[in-house]
Amino acid sequence: MPLPDLWFAPSLCFIDSQWRKAESGDTLPIFDPSTGEEIGAIAKGGAADIDQAVNAAERSRQGDWGRMTAPERGRVLARIGQIVLERVDALARIEATDVGKPLKQAKADAVALARYMEFYAGAADKLHGQTIPYLDGYTVYTLREPHGVTGHIIPWNYPMQIIGRSVGAALATGNAAVLKPAEEACLTALAFADIAREAGLPAGALNVVPGLGEEAGAALSSHPGIHHISFTGSVGVGKLIQSTASQNVVPVTLELGGKSPQLVFDDADLDAALPFLVNAGIQNAGQTCSASSRILVQRGVYNEVMSRMAEHYSALRVGPAMADLDVGPLISAKQKKIVSSFLEQGGQLEMVAKGRIMDDAPSDGNYIAPHLFAGVSPDHALAQDEIFGPVQVVIPFQDESDAVAIANGTKFGLVASVWTRDGARQMRLARALRSGQVFLNNYGAGGGVELPFGGTGLSGHGREKGFEALYGFTTLKTVAALHG
Repeated sequence: MPLPDLWFAPSLCFIDSQWRKAESGDTLPIFDPSTGEEIGAIAKGGAADIDQAVNAAERSRQGDWGRMTAPERGRVLARIGQIVLERVDALARIEATDVGKPLKQAKADAVALARYMEFYAGAADKLHGQTIPYLDGYTVYTLREPHGVTGHIIPWNYPMQIIGRSVGAALATGNAAVLKPAEEACLTALAFADIAREAGLPAGALNVVPGLGEEAGAALSSHPGIHHISFTGSVGVGKLIQSTASQNVVPVTLELGGKSPQLVFDDADLDAALPFLVNAGIQNAGQTCSASSRILVQRGVYNEVMSRMAEHYSALRVGPAMADLDVGPLISAKQKKIVSSFLEQGGQLEMVAKGRIMDDAPSDGNYIAPHLFAGVSPDHALAQDEIFGPVQVVIPFQDESDAVAIANGTKFGLVASVWTRDGARQMRLARALRSGQVFLNNYGAGGGVELPFGGTGLSGHGREKGFEALYGFTTLKTVAALHG
């Protein structure tokens, strides 16, 4: 389908609050995941464009943006959030077309973006230093100061949400930002930049340069004018960015992949658990770093959980984003091929249920039906590797120690969930699970703008979301005054 009506220039870069062609003059095609059709173009930014954006950000932080007080910054962010809310439906249509997610999911992302801006607007003037008791005759205190110019490299699966949690926190603390969105899904990043300008964000405080990761992304992560980098994406690219940034001794926040488990014990409330067990695995066609791709079930309820999950799966409908069904297409033909290769590895496993691709779904769309596999060994590839598609495996366990060993038995550690009525067990497992977030009798807590988010192991390091993100986007200065 064609792109929705746009109020911004999708084929240009946004630098110093101006729309500019990429220095190369080149563009990259936009494909609709629902149909496979080419529907537009974005700028193919490169090193020269990144350099212009970084310089604009540096001027802004030394100029109008840097001179703003924290309450003034908060007011600008609040206005951005209000305009986002006014344009939720338009942003949702753009995101659904660009990413392929069902319209209701895209709308939830737009509302979340507004909520991030509201949260960080309110937090901007509440990030305080401390006084430290010290030697007689001294007064010692700390200051929280922005890094300077921050680089943001975001993925294609949740552009609006990740802009909110990353760029929102950076701006709230007084940094100026350069954003490189994923080439597969740039449109709402560009829309957000124009909204920010409309809301009164000073020129250069936010710059957006679309382009390829190996060109624009590499130039951003290696630029000597960048003082902090926030990256969300694959483990392999995260390692490259961290290595590149280390040459300039720049701090990096990495939010990478996951293989997140939900642990279901014999005493679990299955009526409450079942929707979470399924939805956390198939949301956004499973293209979610915190997707629950492993379901660990105690043997006493294993058969019942399998039966009920299979019933849910059999009712799942897959189709175009604008049809607003349960599952949309994958982002690209490339991603479809990757997920298909994992399904081939599951050929010898017991596939107990799968969803249905609707008959009227375009034949060239990137559709894969959700698959549910039973009785999977914990060391199987489908139980160890991040698939980034609508594939879940169910693994039986015997007791609590067995469950913890399986849950912690991957190189990832992003999110985990425990379903049990036993309060003591809840507390034990909250500590025992190696994971950045643990949810007890729920999963995801409705998105949780306020909840610090990040992982361990190959899931990355540093924290985004909530108040904790503000610490990551600032540096701590200690002031010691000797006054006698």
